[in-house]
Amino acid sequence: MTAADGDDRPAGDTTGAGNSDDTGRSGSDDPVALSDGGTASPTDEPTPESGEPSPEVDLPGANEGGFDSAPGDEEMPLTEHIEEMIRRLLAVIVVMAGVTVLVFPVADTVINFLWYSFLPQPDGGISQCGSVGSDQVSACPRVYHPLGLLIARLKVASLAGFIVALPVFVYQTYLFMRPGLYPNERRYYLAAVPTSLVLALVGVAFAYLLILPIIFVYFLEYSEGVADIAFGLSETFDLIILMMGLFALVFQIPLFIMLAIMMGVTTRRWIEQRRLLFWFSFGGIAFIFSPDPTGMAPFLVLATMIALFELTLALLRWTGR
Repeated sequence: MTAADGDDRPAGDTTGAGNSDDTGRSGSDDPVALSDGGTASPTDEPTPESGEPSPEVDLPGANEGGFDSAPGDEEMPLTEHIEEMIRRLLAVIVVMAGVTVLVFPVADTVINFLWYSFLPQPDGGISQCGSVGSDQVSACPRVYHPLGLLIARLKVASLAGFIVALPVFVYQTYLFMRPGLYPNERRYYLAAVPTSLVLALVGVAFAYLLILPIIFVYFLEYSEGVADIAFGLSETFDLIILMMGLFALVFQIPLFIMLAIMMGVTTRRWIEQRRLLFWFSFGGIAFIFSPDPTGMAPFLVLATMIALFELTLALLRWTGR
């Protein structure tokens, strides 16, 4: 039939040919002829290489942004994360407070033990302190305000609580992060809990056996013959307690470095390339948190931190980590 025989379309207009509806889409599902003699379904999308339909690929972790989530990992609202973190910190504080209360009744014994570990006892023994004429005994502690002895007891008890709370803090951080950790990472973290306590005790022993004797010997020698030394209880115990607590924390450096590397947070090479930044950070910590009338403590703390840092990297390099 021609256009004149009843077809209203102009001659040569074939755009609507074969349409079964007015949408402009082909109403036929017939295969489309290809140049190489084959056929393809109109619904298939040929690939540029083979001309075959692309199969649907199931990428692992596609729903998680390209990463496999750890077993037990689940999304939580930010408020729930904050609430859990606060609960974990409260647990650490409760443990520290509990140990402090337990040690407080025997704090006087600990004070006398620490005091005369670094300072000479009076000729007549400790009992001479506080008696008439004890002003001539320079090693006796002086209390310059009414709450001085009470505060010293509290500081000693708090030091014990702080040492015990360190591994509890590590364990609570493990519980907080556990849902997002893989099994091997959980093993590393759990092993760090007793290690943290051991390192804290080693740090306290290091301060007691080496650092504090050096500080007090130097202080007594350079003041001898120049002035009569009177040791204030609060000021002297500030130095003793702060040094012991600081070294308990400083000796956690190897643990933090090795834990971060084993869990894939960072690498040894990345740390080594930025060692000067770590050294300057150690210097800031040493000079801010280690007040000392002799000026020696900050340098001793800094030297210890750098030595622990470099020895840890050397150990990791030797083991091939």
